[in-house]
Amino acid sequence: MPETSAHLSVELRQSGPIPLDVGFSCEPGHILALVGPSGSGKSTLLRSIAGVYTPAQGRVACGGEVWLDTARGIDLPTRRRSVGLVFQSYALFPHLSALHNVMEALGHVPAAERAEKANAVLARTHMSGLEHRRPDQLSGGQQQRVAVARALARDPKVLLLDEPFSAVDQATREALYDELAALRSELNIPIVLVTHALNEAAMLADKMCVLHRGSALQTGAPYEVMTKPASAVVAGVTGLKNIFDARVLQHGRTAAMTRLQWGGIVLEAPLNTAFPEGSAVCWAVPQSHIVLRRRDRPDDGRVENAVHGTIGRCVALQENTIVSLNVSRCAGAVLSFSIPTRIARRNGLEVGLEIEVSLLVEGIHVMPWSPPGGQ
Repeated sequence: MPETSAHLSVELRQSGPIPLDVGFSCEPGHILALVGPSGSGKSTLLRSIAGVYTPAQGRVACGGEVWLDTARGIDLPTRRRSVGLVFQSYALFPHLSALHNVMEALGHVPAAERAEKANAVLARTHMSGLEHRRPDQLSGGQQQRVAVARALARDPKVLLLDEPFSAVDQATREALYDELAALRSELNIPIVLVTHALNEAAMLADKMCVLHRGSALQTGAPYEVMTKPASAVVAGVTGLKNIFDARVLQHGRTAAMTRLQWGGIVLEAPLNTAFPEGSAVCWAVPQSHIVLRRRDRPDDGRVENAVHGTIGRCVALQENTIVSLNVSRCAGAVLSFSIPTRIARRNGLEVGLEIEVSLLVEGIHVMPWSPPGGQ
């Protein structure tokens, strides 16, 4: 992909000590979220972009500048990379005021102009009036705003955020989400966000990159990745609970359906001829596409993918009730879904009750088969 004035391009490879096999890009004004379990390489990627860590092989370029190209022997130090980095712990100097913490990042600015510049970026992050407070006199959200201001003080071409919201309460987190959204359009630079929270990635990011054991397994729009994962591993990382094995029974091109044999149940899924008839596959269905068949309403016609079972778990958590359904005719299979508690009560749901659910065809997603725990 051609590099625009602020386009970030990253390619990193190494076998160890931290395995890496990653490639992604981020456009100006966009947020790319790196998601994955602990140890998947998220923070190592940020450090590699910032120049704090050098992988065995790789290339990092932004805005027409090459910061790292191991094949050509290029590895610019952090001070020569136009990067703003916000750490999870904020890493503020405890003995310095907010103003002087930001001024520490302004070594490239004449000394006489640093205070004015620092005040300007603190105003941008809504910290006007608190410039002279030390970190221990600031709330967690205010400390985060100072850390962002310090990162912006370098006039970066890229902003890197390492779990920036993990240390604040929910109300503060939501306010910071709004501020980040505003900054994104104002700054018009690539922003790379590391987060464990899938809801953050889905809400804030234009693209999501799923990492597992140092490898980038799938990159795309968050909704696409979360509803159409490329593999069972991606499905697991993105929080899909209902992942099962099946076999492709047939492709019905006239009806635009692919039929799956799931134990003793035949399921219909959107047509997908990428998997030959007879082949083993994995499939998943999000909770949003599992519909409870009401016990007090007679059958009003054809039911999409009707599945019978016995409730093995039924837990009310305020407005929602979590249900685990032990599926009949498919040994060991358990469907997990959530429904409004008022509907659960209306239908008298309880452990041991036999019920029927419908798996909506459009929500069934077929993936390559992989052994349990495989990649």
